[in-house]
Amino acid sequence: MDIAITRLDDAVGRFSLESSNPSFANALRRAMISEVPTLAIDEIRIYDNTSALFDEMLAHRIGLIPLATDSSCYVMRKECACGGEGCPGCMVTYTLSVEGPCTVYSRDLIPADPAAAPTDPDIPIVKLIKDQKVVLEARAELSTGREHAKWQPTNACGFKNYPVIEVSDNCDACGQCVDECPRDILVIEKGRVAPIPERIEECSLCKLCERACMMTGIGDEPAIRVKADDSRFIFVVESDGSMPVKMILTQAIRYMKGRSTELLEHIGEISGVTRDEKKDE
Repeated sequence: MDIAITRLDDAVGRFSLESSNPSFANALRRAMISEVPTLAIDEIRIYDNTSALFDEMLAHRIGLIPLATDSSCYVMRKECACGGEGCPGCMVTYTLSVEGPCTVYSRDLIPADPAAAPTDPDIPIVKLIKDQKVVLEARAELSTGREHAKWQPTNACGFKNYPVIEVSDNCDACGQCVDECPRDILVIEKGRVAPIPERIEECSLCKLCERACMMTGIGDEPAIRVKADDSRFIFVVESDGSMPVKMILTQAIRYMKGRSTELLEHIGEISGVTRDEKKDE
């Protein structure tokens, strides 16, 4: 298995996974979405809320605000030495106290740990008119998207098969497929149609070029064929800002490696028991 990265920054990553299969590609996608731990607000104490939102709606909106996460500084609450009681090693405390008229934003959530502040300071929470106010205390903890969507570190995470474009010798360079392609992937070179190498990844496998070729009456088979490579995949990952894409990918691969090791150990134990039973017989 090989990974070739074409774009990688804190917000967006694009890479191709090669020498793999659809099952592994989907497992990697699911791991990045639901198995990478991030911080999210899970407990809220509302001391005063005279806004137009019910307490439950206010708490729900606050819980969905992405928080900057350094997973090396925190542990899961159930794994913490405090026994799940809650301590600075597994939880972050936030306070919010705002009085209208104004709009309450995510920047109004003041964290005990500045490194765990909301990733975007301009997320609106609620609008207050004169004499309305919101006073609350919130606690965030580390968990995964398997528990709830608010712990997912990605806004978008998906993949597609790598496109393969083949042009046969029957191509007469009529240009119909070039005009029909919605993503400008094809050109006419040296008397025949050819894909632009640096734009092949943009192909959506719509096969409109094949249809356009058949409409010219070239015969029973189109001169251009678009296929999907079942061993190569293009991934696009967009972070919600809680952690860089590189960290999301690294932790997802680490999770998959750990689960694979655990599975092999269990298989070894089962195989060992089976061998002992055969010896007894």
